Amino acid sequence: MAAMTSTAGNGRPLLNRRLAEFGTTIFAEMSALAVKTGAINLGQGFPDTDGPEEVREAAVRALRDGRGNQYPPGPGIPELRTAISEHQQRRYALSYDPDREVLVTAGATEAIAASLLALVEPGDEVIALEPYYDSYAASIALAGGKRVPVTLRPDAAAGPRGGAANRRFRLDLDELRDAITPRTRLLLLNTPHNPTGTVLTREELTQIAALAVEHDLLVITDEVYEHLVFDDGDDTTHIPLASFPGMRERTVTIGSAGKTFSFTGWKVGWVTSTPELVTAVRSAKQFLTYVASGPFQYAIAEALALPDAYFSSFREDMRAKRDLLGAGLTAAGFDVYRPAGTYFITTDIRPLGAVSSKEGDGFAFCRSLPERIGVVAIPNAVFYDHRDAGAPFVRFAFCKKDEVLAEAVSRLKSL
Repeated sequence: MAAMTSTAGNGRPLLNRRLAEFGTTIFAEMSALAVKTGAINLGQGFPDTDGPEEVREAAVRALRDGRGNQYPPGPGIPELRTAISEHQQRRYALSYDPDREVLVTAGATEAIAASLLALVEPGDEVIALEPYYDSYAASIALAGGKRVPVTLRPDAAAGPRGGAANRRFRLDLDELRDAITPRTRLLLLNTPHNPTGTVLTREELTQIAALAVEHDLLVITDEVYEHLVFDDGDDTTHIPLASFPGMRERTVTIGSAGKTFSFTGWKVGWVTSTPELVTAVRSAKQFLTYVASGPFQYAIAEALALPDAYFSSFREDMRAKRDLLGAGLTAAGFDVYRPAGTYFITTDIRPLGAVSSKEGDGFAFCRSLPERIGVVAIPNAVFYDHRDAGAPFVRFAFCKKDEVLAEAVSRLKSL
């Protein structure tokens, strides 16, 4: 049998054309550099410690008791769906029927993919805030949609280098309004926002909701960092878009256990919405993983019922890590945009001077950083369609042990 070539099959490329623009992710590239050089990996956003011991023990108990070792129910186990419903009610006064309005997924990434595959048809326009998490672009492409980026931009009136506490990337609501056309199917939002750390304000969310209602748009909101809103921003707590007038019936809200409980490998996410929207998303989801994470679903059901003290302590611990790394980055000479949420800090490398043949080239900077000082970061430009807009920005993750962050800060001083 002849060997397959890269164009076998009537001369067409093997890879689906919709995915042609997506190669190996920047996370794989930078993680490989971290291994090769022995650098501290502040690139990919996963903790280097496990979450609560009682949650881990709940998973062990489920395994031993034979709960979840076989296929769990397609929508997710009843205990977890009930826990998700109770969480939304307790936190945000949002009422969801656990039997008809909650769907458990293999992490938030599958929830995003299933939602877009279910709700977008070829030619539909999807507005996404730029920079965006990389799976958004791929999922829109797989659905045959056209992504329309609306760019978050740094404050024009920012303070001095190292900056004011409220310095952040902001949404231009006029630009968002102008991006809507008769072909716009839905808005894809992420707040708290990865990678910039921006948390959309109540006023911004109010206007977004008004636009969605006015143009009869669907909305997918990625809210996986809901428990990492630091109270020194414009708002002190997370505000779900579904809680605004006219939004519950048109919003698919996505949550995840990985970012809140530091068990990212368990891949437990969820969708909450109306019965009609959940049914649509489930129709796509059932042909992706069908089901996943059986024993871990039981553990996350218990985790969501942890007392408020856990969530407060988790947030305060991450705030301290943010401040530790942020101070180190400022001292090293970066412009620092202190995040109001998430566990990422975006920096501007231009104050450090030329780092390659082109000043402000985040790709060149990040590829050289492991060899130069033994630290790995991610160039934000990979999250942009408008690459020039993201060229000078670099993202660092602070969800690491304090001693790891302290060592990274020590190495950064050499810049």
